[in-house]
Amino acid sequence: MTLREAPASERPALFLKKLRMCCVVYDFSKQTNVKEKEAKRQTLLEIVEYVNNTRNCFNETVMADAVNMVSANIFRTLPPVYRNPNAIFDPEEEDPPLDSAWPHLQVVYEFFLRFVVSNDVDPKVARRFIDQGFVLLLLDLFDSEDPRERDYLKTILHRIYGKFMTLRSIIRRAMQQLFFKIIYECDSHNGVAELLEILGSIINGFALPLKDEHKIFLEKFLIPLHKVRTLNSFHQQLSYCMAQYVEKDPKLAPMILSGALRLWPMTSTPKEVVFLNEVEEILELTQPPEFQLVMTPLFKRIAKCIRSPHFQVAERVLFLWNNDYIVKLINMNRKVLFPLVVGALYINSKSHWNSTVHGLTYNVLKLLMEADPNLFDECSAASSDARADGRDDDERQKRW
Repeated sequence: MTLREAPASERPALFLKKLRMCCVVYDFSKQTNVKEKEAKRQTLLEIVEYVNNTRNCFNETVMADAVNMVSANIFRTLPPVYRNPNAIFDPEEEDPPLDSAWPHLQVVYEFFLRFVVSNDVDPKVARRFIDQGFVLLLLDLFDSEDPRERDYLKTILHRIYGKFMTLRSIIRRAMQQLFFKIIYECDSHNGVAELLEILGSIINGFALPLKDEHKIFLEKFLIPLHKVRTLNSFHQQLSYCMAQYVEKDPKLAPMILSGALRLWPMTSTPKEVVFLNEVEEILELTQPPEFQLVMTPLFKRIAKCIRSPHFQVAERVLFLWNNDYIVKLINMNRKVLFPLVVGALYINSKSHWNSTVHGLTYNVLKLLMEADPNLFDECSAASSDARADGRDDDERQKRW
């Protein structure tokens, strides 16, 4: 008998019975128990429909059985994955493996999501079943290769964080431990992007002034994620977290920019472009006093990027001068910054092989000249002298 067909007085008991029936787990890697698998899927769909259309369906007994059913179905050992340490992972080019059990898992996740968001579920009661151990097992599942599963996990964990106040610090600590492991041990994890997406919303809700533990999270666990080999698979979410921190506390901008300079990639052009994208995002949020703390080492690095033989790096760094706010910061500190970049721009204008980079270089030189003609002439003269000295040194070296 279905829940819809049963008399109203018998539905709660039948609902409980069907929850317990769905605790039976089948092996989807084999073509066995086909009828039983389909019967279970229909029962799961029936349960979801019942929860959607019934008020006050979650009492304490039902909560215990609901969490048991979810645990029995979703908590499992994920299949081992061989990751080539030398391969560059591109999430857009590689099709992820899909879980054969997903037709069942999806309905279980859908039920659990409805359970977590339900107004009938009192967090004070439910925390007896959704506890620290449950949350840690849930976090382990983020390494699933199936993006559909990770998407459900992201939504559910975010809802749990919002609803269960006592679990918030536990979730943040578990994320710290996972990031620490990714940075210093395994170097790769499927769910970093989803976890950072959750974290971006969490940071947005931090109270001001920021607690020291949140600043430590940034310094010890988020900034070091920039050195992970698979950064391109989660850099958008990581950049968003960095921007959220600076929006909360602009005084953190020098820490983030200094961290980026310390971890700057030397042999990976795509990664260098990613870093330049993030530098622009952070500079847009940086106040003049904080900018002055980090501008000298930052623009020494920018000068090196201008001279980069790879056109994508040179092109991306020259695009910084298309940003009005960054140009304003540069002009406010031009006596320090012009001498750092004019030489690199002149070298580009004379010797860079790419025509687009040539055009951008001339545009930037024109902007600097218009901003302060006298200072520009001084920097140009100093740059010419330095190049001449350099040529003399080269000649001496050759003769020697």
